Amino acid sequence: MNQEQMKMRTKEFAKKVISLCRQLPSTREGQLIGTQFFRAGTAVGANYRSTCRARSKADFIAKLGIVLEETDESLYWLEILAENRIMNANLLAGITSEAKELLAIFISSLTTAKGRGERTPYSNLKFAI
Repeated sequence: MNQEQMKMRTKEFAKKVISLCRQLPSTREGQLIGTQFFRAGTAVGANYRSTCRARSKADFIAKLGIVLEETDESLYWLEILAENRIMNANLLAGITSEAKELLAIFISSLTTAKGRGERTPYSNLKFAI
């Protein structure tokens, strides 16, 4: 997948996040979690675009690390929504799967960028996609 395709994919992820946030209950917990999820989920694409403009390998690695963190945080909030039954898990399945796929892509990219010998904090992360 090239940069332009990934830009589109991360933008689509942000649009799905926005759509899902519109469906959250207007309870206090729904609003608070929605705010956090909205921030993290929309930051994935915005920060990926910034990564594409990196000025050096070190800058690329640092920016990609931020993208990875925002993706992982988005996945966390999806898990919280499902596990606390704030939203039906079936409604979250598609976006959760996409978050996991994006996370796997960013982990792989970061590992490649750092070089085969260096380990990332996510190197041992195992999950089913």
